[in-house]
Amino acid sequence: MDSMMMDAMSKDMKMMPGMDMMDMSVLQECMDACSAAEQAATICSTQMMDDCSPMCMNCADMCHTMMRTMMRMQGMTPGAMMSMLDATIAMCQVCMSECMAHADESMACKMCAQACQACMDACMKMKDMMADAVAA
Repeated sequence: MDSMMMDAMSKDMKMMPGMDMMDMSVLQECMDACSAAEQAATICSTQMMDDCSPMCMNCADMCHTMMRTMMRMQGMTPGAMMSMLDATIAMCQVCMSECMAHADESMACKMCAQACQACMDACMKMKDMMADAVAA
């Protein structure tokens, strides 16, 4: 994301109570991980495996929604963002577990599981940072 966009987002976050101490690089990392998980899950969903395909599409949708929510911070409260992060983490966990069952037979499932893990890690880091910012 270019610096102008990050600057604008940073200004929006500074207007939110307690969010002025947020590290924009953590936000960027989380958005990038959501984007990667969305792409990997979309690719994986084309494998036409019974339980895996719909799970991957749901995960792709959730990751896309999380990423878009982070891009427009105006009007978001820390509580709403934390709930969105929790939902994304939960969806990635379910998708990762399902894809791991097929990882030996499908490179797409393996890639999706890895992207879901990275997304969960980035969302947890974002959530921790938000909790610290609000507590400060």
